[in-house]
Parts: sequence; structure tokens; C-alpha cells
Amino acid sequence: MDKYYGFDLGDAESAVSRLTKRDVGVPEVLAVREARSFITAYAQLPNGELLIGESACYDTSAVKRALRFKSRFLTDPQVERDVKRFAAGVLGELYADGNLVKNEDCCFYIGCPAGWDKAARERYRRIFEDAGYPPARIVSESRAALISACQSKHFQVGYDIMSKPVLVVDIGSSTTDFAFIQGGREVELQTAGEVRLGGGIMDELVLEESIRASERPEAVRQALEASPPWRSYCEFAARRLKEQYFSDEDYWQDNDCRKTVRILAGDGAKLTLRLNARVADRVLNKGAAQLNGKSFREAFCQSLKELRVKLKDQLPELLFLTGGVSRLPAVRDWCTEVFPEAVVITGAEPEFSVSRGLAWSGRIDEELREFRKEVGELIDSSVVERIVENRIDELYHRVVEAMVEPILRQVAVPVFDRWRRGDIRRLSDIDPIVQRDIEAWLHSDEAQALLVKPIAEWLRPVAYDVEEKTMPICVRHNVPYKAMSLNSYFSLSDIDIRIDAKEVFAVEGLTWLINAIISIIVGLVCGGSGLALLSSGISGIVAGAILSLLILFLGKEKMQEVFMNADIPKPMRKLVPRGHFEARIERITEEIKSSFYNNLENEKNAEITARMASEISEQIEQCLAKMAEVVEIPL
Repeated sequence: MDKYYGFDLGDAESAVSRLTKRDVGVPEVLAVREARSFITAYAQLPNGELLIGESACYDTSAVKRALRFKSRFLTDPQVERDVKRFAAGVLGELYADGNLVKNEDCCFYIGCPAGWDKAARERYRRIFEDAGYPPARIVSESRAALISACQSKHFQVGYDIMSKPVLVVDIGSSTTDFAFIQGGREVELQTAGEVRLGGGIMDELVLEESIRASERPEAVRQALEASPPWRSYCEFAARRLKEQYFSDEDYWQDNDCRKTVRILAGDGAKLTLRLNARVADRVLNKGAAQLNGKSFREAFCQSLKELRVKLKDQLPELLFLTGGVSRLPAVRDWCTEVFPEAVVITGAEPEFSVSRGLAWSGRIDEELREFRKEVGELIDSSVVERIVENRIDELYHRVVEAMVEPILRQVAVPVFDRWRRGDIRRLSDIDPIVQRDIEAWLHSDEAQALLVKPIAEWLRPVAYDVEEKTMPICVRHNVPYKAMSLNSYFSLSDIDIRIDAKEVFAVEGLTWLINAIISIIVGLVCGGSGLALLSSGISGIVAGAILSLLILFLGKEKMQEVFMNADIPKPMRKLVPRGHFEARIERITEEIKSSFYNNLENEKNAEITARMASEISEQIEQCLAKMAEVVEIPL
């Protein structure tokens, strides 16, 4: 795409912004009917001409007129027709002014409230498609506002929205729209996603206060009731007056903020719109019929409090305000009152933050598509697998250091106890029993828990090697490095890479360990020369003499075979102290580790190693894919 258009179609006012592929600044806000922020209204004249914006509100020759229709989109099926006509009128203005060229490579990103579901968004998108727009996508206005703040570098508080929870409060003309951003992604809010509370209500209250204070209130009311277009125009004038007043309340404490409108309907009544400290207080704090008797402040704070209850386990650390009403200092105070732990900030030119954010969204999404494509190509290659294979021996060594001693303690010692009690009749029976017990223990939760630390330590350098491959991809597509940092993703308490202990300690390859355990037992029994357990007392002397004769007649190897298959009496087994066995285990642990390392170098099972490297690589690649999917709102 060469150009990205952002269309913020609001209930009261709209704006269109444009960003080219190579622009380094902020998106340009385009003028429609000479207004950067234009009234969301259209009027059809008798000759078929379509008026857009302010002129559509009060042209007396109009045969069809519509305004403030977006707020009814979810409840009134007829509104689709109004949206389509207005959208078509805006499109015509863009073509007429040369801001849009036929068949150019571009797309439109169009905003909608965060509370709209997928079905409503798709229905909305089709309206623009039917109106003749280039490819269009519907995006949450809250997400667009946050992207606008991030891209314009407005965040000066050092927040990383890839990891920090952020609440966006977009106060529009008809609704206050909430969106919760967690880990760079918008989290759907089941309630409070869209509240029927917008700046338009304040405009109505300002207008009502002005009518009541006018010289001829009844005449003004009759004129506005008879002419809805003029009522809409007066509300628009009240909106501008409200923005003017609240943008500098200190100044207007000593000056009169007013605007006079001559209503060209009825008998031509004159209305002076006025805002001062007293009227402003009534607008914010007086109960209103539109809000079921609540004041604007009460209704707004109540919606914030309901949201806080829903977010109790993940309260926002940053609260970002956007929309024209966000300029009001009182709104910031209300947000701080309900969310005292959050930093509250307001975007620059909040009336254009959504349209600019929508334009940025178009370019960001294209960059992310390319970014994810490159990450996918990296995953499909053998790069990650080679990195793992190059470090697999280091993993073996770390695991051996962590696991050999627990295996001896959890398997060898209990087997020895069973032999001493007579549960195991012959020493030659120990081999299959040890093999089975090792396999069972390696599948235990205890064994898996022992693997976490060595695996995590091994993953650190592996992650750095992988990041050397992902970092250039992030640079090319303006994605924060941290978004693809495996080291940030992994933690000792929640490690996503799983390795089966049995894969490292393949039981069929553990003959050396089983033999070591049996050798310890035999060594303790035999003592190196003769039966150590029979070395005391008359019975020991007799048994030793008999053993010497057997060795003389049968030979040492044959005698070892006989001894291994002998059913040694239980009383004699008891003479072998358990403490001696444990001490022997402790003394030869390092020797056993050394034997295993040598075994790795000389007799390592290539098939098992290759399979484990492949499985670990696949898990790392799954992590990369998951991380790439999460990247949504780059700083």
C-alpha cells in the first residue's frame, strides 16, 4: 500500500487523516468542505446534490437530512442508509479535492466503538464497501487513539505498553468508549465497553441553560422544536463554546465566554450561548433527564467504578484520555479519583487522535504482516534447530549435574533398603528393578521440577542466539526488541519449554548407572576381597573359609556369578550398614557424573539427541509464533 486513510466517523463530528508509506511525521488531517473536523451530517437537495458537514445542518431547501445517526447504528436498521449516504458524500469530497485518486494503492481504516462485536463491525464494513470505498477495515477507536499517542511519541512517562496494563477512555459525542490494553493487545470488556454518555449530552445541557437564561426562552424553544436542523446547529455552536471554555477555564473566570446565534426559523429569535463558572458547575454536577436524574459527573464516575471492579486483578498503570471532552480538567480529576494508582494523560489534539491513529493502524498492520511473514520464514528454516543442536551437550551436562544425585538418592537407596529387608532375593534381580524404578521416577513431578532450573539456565544463551536472528527483523519493521525477546518471555517460575527427564536419561542407555548402583552394593557386601559382611564372629570366619574354597575350586568370575545369584540370608544382609551405603553413594557421585559425560562423548544415542533437539526447537518456534501474534501496538 502507498497510502493509508483513517476515517473517524463520529456521531457529532468526523475527521479523515492520511499517511503515506514513507511519511515520518504525523498523518495529515484532510479538510472536508474546508473543515478538518466536520459535522457528521448530510442533506440531499432537490437536484440530487449531497451536502456534507455544517452546511447540511441548516440548508432550508433540503428534501432529506440526517445527523447524529451513528449512535443508533446498533438499534435502528434504517441508520445503515444514513451511514452509507454520509460515507459516500465524504468519499466524493475527497475525490473532488484531489485528496484521493481513483485506483491508487490505498486502504481505509474506519473506527468503531470498542463495544461493537464482530458481526456489527462486519456489517459496518460492508456499508463502506457498498459505498465504493477502497479496501476498508474496521478498527476499535480506542486502539486507534492509543496508537496515535504512541506513534506521536506523546508518552513521556517511560511506559512500555507491551507489558503494562493501559486503560483507554475515549469520550466521544454520544458514548464514552473504554478499551483495556494488556500486553499490547486489546482485551474485550464484557461490560462498560461502551457507555451511553458523551460530550453531546453536555452540549445539550449548555444549550438548555442558555435557552433558560435568554430573553425569550419560549420563542427560542418553539423555533428549535419546529426546526431540528437549527436545533442541531445550536448544539454544535454550544459544543464549540464548551471546548473554548474548558480549554482555558482560568481565563474565562474573568472574561465572558459567549456566542450569539440568530435562528432563521420561526420569528427569527436570537439566542446567546453563554458559559461561566456557575453554568459550567451546573452542566457537570446538576442532575439531567438524559442521564436518568444523575449528573454528568455521577454517571461518568459510576461507569469508571464499575470498570474498576471488573479489572480488580489487573488495574491499569496508565489511563489515556482522548476525545474532545478529555480536555476538561475535571475529567482528569474524576479518573484520578477512581484510579489513584494510574498515571492519567491526555493526547495532543484529542479531536484528531482517532483519525490519525486509524491511519497509523493501516501502516502498522502492513508492517506487522511483513514482520510475521519474516518470523514465519525464520521458524520454517532450520536456524533455531541448529542453535539448539549446537548447545545440546551443554544441556546434557547441566541436567546431569542436577539429576544424578537425586536419582541415586531416590532410586538406589530405596532399592538397597529393599534388598536388606529381603524383598529382593538376589543381587542379579536388582538390574531390572533399578531400571524400572529409574524410569518411574524420571516421570515424576519431582523430577520435572528439578529440571526447571537447569533448563532455564541453559535457555538463556540459546535465547540470546535466537534473538540475534529476530532483532534485525524487529528493526526492519519498527517492532520493539522486547516483543521478540525470549529472555523476557521465559521465567523460572513459568517456563514454557518442557523437556521430559526420560528423554535426557534414556533408560535403555543407563546401563552404566544401573551397573554403578549394583557395584556399590556388591562392593559393600564383598568389601573388595572376601565377604565384608561376614568378617566378624565365628560364623564369619567359617563363611570366609568356605568362600575362599569356592573361589579356589570355581575361580573368581564363576564365584562372582554364584554370589550374584545367591539368596543371602536376611540376618547377614542386616550386617551391611545403610549409612555405609549412603556414604559410598556420596563418594562416587562425581565419578558417576564423569562416567556419564564420557558416555555422552563416546556412546551418545544420536537418535535420542536428534529427537530432543527437534522437540525443543519446535517449542521455541511455537513461542516465537505466539510472540509474533501478540505484537499489535508497537511503541
